Amino acid sequence: MSITQQHLLDTYRARHLGTPAPSAPGAHDVRVVRELGEYRRFRAVLAERPARARLRHALRRRLLGQARPSC
Repeated sequence: MSITQQHLLDTYRARHLGTPAPSAPGAHDVRVVRELGEYRRFRAVLAERPARARLRHALRRRLLGQARPSC
């Protein structure tokens, strides 16, 4: 059963039972991604690492390291 089919079944059941309909699949994706980022920053602070822009700094180091001419 796909997610869409399950959602339609849950909506049908909710309508017949008089309960609120469930939210649509993917309705909270942005919120989940935001919370995941907050959790990763929190874990970085606990581990005493920089909490922001770690990926960007790592990529910059990698790109600048390869862009320099080797002697």
